[in-house]
Amino acid sequence: MSTMREPFTRFEGPAVAIGRDDIDTDQIIPARFLKTTSRAGLGAHLFADWRAEADGAVRREFVLNTPVGAAARVLVAGWNFGCGSSREHAPWALADFGFRAVVAASFADIFRQNALKNGLLPIRLPEAAHGALLAHVLAHPGAVIGVDLARQAVQLPGGGDAGFSVDAFARECLLAGVDEIGWVLNQADAIARFEAEQVGRFRGRSQNRMTDL
Repeated sequence: MSTMREPFTRFEGPAVAIGRDDIDTDQIIPARFLKTTSRAGLGAHLFADWRAEADGAVRREFVLNTPVGAAARVLVAGWNFGCGSSREHAPWALADFGFRAVVAASFADIFRQNALKNGLLPIRLPEAAHGALLAHVLAHPGAVIGVDLARQAVQLPGGGDAGFSVDAFARECLLAGVDEIGWVLNQADAIARFEAEQVGRFRGRSQNRMTDL
């Protein structure tokens, strides 16, 4: 099924940080919440084992349990974000919570691909820029940063930009607000013209063969 989304235009939003490396998908969305095929409601279980004690008591100091965390639209993390299993529920949970982008020093490849396919922008920044941004957001939760996918740049708090790169096709889909199937459906007229041209060429070759006989 094709999914239409809000086109990913430039936006500014509050950011929060989890200053850890190797955050895996079982930490992002624990396996016990994977029984559903619906994306709705998964945000409530995002980082569930870090947001609550084993007895269910809320860890109020955890950043996503704060008012600033609840309003955040950008998550800043460390190296190798999204490692572990390939569960697509991980970007679903991040997006359902309200995040539009995740900034990290590096991403696990399968998570990165799943994120792009589901409207969540994974932004890998150069080491120096990433380190400075992570330190700033850890010290100032809720700091507003700008994300410009068209220019492929992050506007850092206090001024200045840091560039990033995104797969060209994924970028086109995000900017248009479509998934891969939606992109193909948008080419319906061009596909129909191509098919008609092929039918015409086939008929032409068939007629030429009949004439030769």
